[in-house]
Amino acid sequence: MSESESATGAHGDDVRAGSVPLIERADGPVLRLLLNRPAKRNALDSGLVAALGGALRRAGADQTIRVITVAGVGEDFSAGADLASLERLASAPIVDNLRDAEALADLLLAIRRVEKPVVALVRGRALAGGCGLATACDIVLAANGASFGYPEVHLGFVPAIVTAILRRNVSEKRAFQLMAMGDVHPAAEMERIGLINRVYPDADFDAGAEAFVRTLAARSGSSIAAIKRHLHSQDSMTFDSAMVSGVAVNALARLTDDTREGISDFLRSRSGRKA
Repeated sequence: MSESESATGAHGDDVRAGSVPLIERADGPVLRLLLNRPAKRNALDSGLVAALGGALRRAGADQTIRVITVAGVGEDFSAGADLASLERLASAPIVDNLRDAEALADLLLAIRRVEKPVVALVRGRALAGGCGLATACDIVLAANGASFGYPEVHLGFVPAIVTAILRRNVSEKRAFQLMAMGDVHPAAEMERIGLINRVYPDADFDAGAEAFVRTLAARSGSSIAAIKRHLHSQDSMTFDSAMVSGVAVNALARLTDDTREGISDFLRSRSGRKA
């Protein structure tokens, strides 16, 4: 999405690019969140991190929202942490650095905990913390020309907060290589290793991603919420515990209105075909 195409705020008012850190735009069942610091390549500072966290919390409580998308205004998704902010914090007390790091961790946890699918729509660069933000999303859709990477090692820094999520997306050896080498990789390679879900030709990205998002929004909201909740609850479970949890979720899902209606519709349609 280009900068000129994303100058509308959550309530329909005009929002100049960069005038607010985050643009929220309700689009039917889809909440579109636009990182709005194009002059800084949508670098994540405390204001943008706080705005994203607040938007996710509100979306979680809004029953009209079925899918949340995250994209960047301008050429890039996000180039990572705001280095000017990090430089200022380098001379601040450790407690200030801990608070800043905790705010980013809270944002990534909020993406994981909100019971709506969060879809990253990536054009341009998704680097360092920006790559971490995309990795934390439930689905990552990318244009073919997009690039991803964790180059923090080149600054003597560590992509520590996202490590817990990254090693759940790719193998441990692959996660180590991505962080230790700090290389930037094309979207097709990141799709191959499982970090992103789908790559579209650059010219087809908007249409392809929109079709995917709309299809996802049409799925059962209660089912999607249960899938996300159940999937992430297994992080610390043994295999046997995960199976027990699966039994409970399976049984409860049968009692939801969406499941009852879905089964009835399927049986009626099959009966009609036989007739």
